[in-house]
Parts: sequence; C-alpha cells; structure tokens
Amino acid sequence: MPKNSQPIAGAAVGGAASAPILSVHDLHKSFGDNEVLKGISFDVHKGEVVVILGPSGSGKSTILRCLNLLEKPTSGSIVFEGEDICSPSSDVNDIRKRLGMVFQQFNLFPHLDALHNVMLAQEKVLKRSKEEAERVALEQLTRVGLADRADYFPDELSGGQQQRVAIARALAMDPHMMLFDEATSALDPELVRGVLDVMRELAQGGMTMAVVTHEMSFARDVADRVIFMEDGVIVEEGTPEEVFEHPKSERTRAFIGQVTG
Repeated sequence: MPKNSQPIAGAAVGGAASAPILSVHDLHKSFGDNEVLKGISFDVHKGEVVVILGPSGSGKSTILRCLNLLEKPTSGSIVFEGEDICSPSSDVNDIRKRLGMVFQQFNLFPHLDALHNVMLAQEKVLKRSKEEAERVALEQLTRVGLADRADYFPDELSGGQQQRVAIARALAMDPHMMLFDEATSALDPELVRGVLDVMRELAQGGMTMAVVTHEMSFARDVADRVIFMEDGVIVEEGTPEEVFEHPKSERTRAFIGQVTG
C-alpha cells in the first residue's frame, strides 16, 4: 500500500488499470544546442507521490517547468487530466490553476502580508470575492501552521515560514496536483523540517505530487515511486525500497551512496 494510504498506482476495481492523471511521453527540451531532456517518459496516478532525484544539471527542474508550461517542450507530449497541455489551444492559466507549483524561491510580494499574498491569485485568477478569498487563505495558512502569522509581511517571516506561505498560496487555488521544485534548498537546515512536515501531511491527505528534492529521508518515507535521473534521461525508477536498497544501475548506487553516506 502506498505511504499516503491511497490505492496502489494504476490499480482499480476488477484489476483494470486506471488512467494516469499525468502522462509524459518522449519529452525533449533543448536550450539552443544544449539538450537538457532527452526523451523522458513517465506516468503519475491520482494520489501518488513521485520523487525525482539526480545530480545537479540532470534535468529535474526542467521537467517540472515543462509540466507547468513555464518552459515549452521541444518535442513530446504531456497529457494532464486527459488534455494534451502542449497543444497550442490549451489554456495555460487553467492548467496552472489545476497544477500548482512551489519553487526554490518563495516569490512572495514584499508589500503584502501573508494573508493577502495567499488571497491575491484567488481574486485575480479564480475571481473569488474578497470574503471568500480571505476565508480560503486563512484555511490554508492554518493548514501550514501559520494562522498566527497572517498579518506578517515576508521580511518579518523566516525563510521556512515564507515557503509555507508559498505552499498555502498554491493550495488556495485548489490544485489537482502539486509540483515541488527543491522547495527546501534555499532554507537553512533548521528550517527545512517545517516545510517537509507540511509536504508529508499533504501526501498523507492524498494530494498527487511530483517532487524534485535532495531530501533523501523524505523520498524514502513519503514517495510511492522514485525516479533517478542523470544527463537528461531516466536511469532508474521504482519504489523507494527498490531504488535505495536494491538499485539496478551502478550510477544509481553511486549517487545514493554519495548522498546518504
């Protein structure tokens, strides 16, 4: 049983495989002559937590930026909830409402307090009333443990608290899936735990997640599936036990040994 207590990925009543919420097929991305992604394919099922690992420069963050359409893939397809989001006719704003993203940097508006940082996109994009946006913002700030910091401005919050506000802001848009791109890498070590705790609670609540991280304990404890990348390709994929305890690739073994040893 996956760690988030959801049905096993792909399983359905009667044994038929369920359609993935996200399907990436033969994804390529080049920046000029530099091919960063070299034919990436993987699926994510509803309620599944997929953690993407790999050395710096392997293409992990580029995958997430393509999924959120911050980068346009050079070729390949990304099907999210049955829609080819790479199609010219796709509604980027609608996709980003359903596919929330949390970055390394918090990207909060410095002139707005935490409450209004979480309210703004709800009002502008979802067209919620001020009252409804405030209610949802307070709900999500409570969810990430910051109800008592609602009137604090970003420069009055620690890095970890700012990142939790950024998570609350993404959750307030009612996403169907969350992308986390090294959400703790810009934090001092003592601030990492609070952000990871929020991410663990989301996973346990059944949120579908794709997570790029260097936090190996999080990957072991929370992931349903781990993908190891290097040089723009997927080297290995499996359960945390398979990848961490019984890696098939020598490169995976070397990476796991380096980051855990």
